[in-house]
Amino acid sequence: MSDDDVATWVRVRAGDESALAELFDRHEARLFRHACRLLTTREDAKDALTVAFFELWRKRESVRLVDGSPLPWLLNTLSHAARNLERSGRRYRSLLTRVDVPSPHAAPLSPDETGVLAALKRLPAREQSVIVLTVLEGYPERAAAETLGIPVGTVKSRLARAKAKLRDEMTAMEASCA
Repeated sequence: MSDDDVATWVRVRAGDESALAELFDRHEARLFRHACRLLTTREDAKDALTVAFFELWRKRESVRLVDGSPLPWLLNTLSHAARNLERSGRRYRSLLTRVDVPSPHAAPLSPDETGVLAALKRLPAREQSVIVLTVLEGYPERAAAETLGIPVGTVKSRLARAKAKLRDEMTAMEASCA
């Protein structure tokens, strides 16, 4: 291909993220057009393009260039990603046709009838993040600790404090309603 690709690829192999951005800028339009031909929605085409460049970065040590360009590799990887997206989309649509959808319940009178969300929002940000990750999203304490970059013991203590505060607020709300 061009000397530009060769020089940029050397920088990508060395771990230069800005070089990957240059490759993206250079080849994005062509790859996106290819993805649009393979997929039914623009969002899926964008996802396939993202997957292709993510894989290029992840596998940069083993990517084989053709005439000094990663474009053929990207086109092939994008095609695989597009096939996978189409396949998963078909499975999802098939599942939706087999699942009985319950009738919608009455819409809440306000964004948070119970006050739980309001109570959660009143917690300090560091306690909110622990509650969201462990209680609402179901991540184990160790995963939450890694995500937040804090020790597991800190996650446990923040979780205990946050639960105690929420419990106190819920008790006070129940008492005021009775």
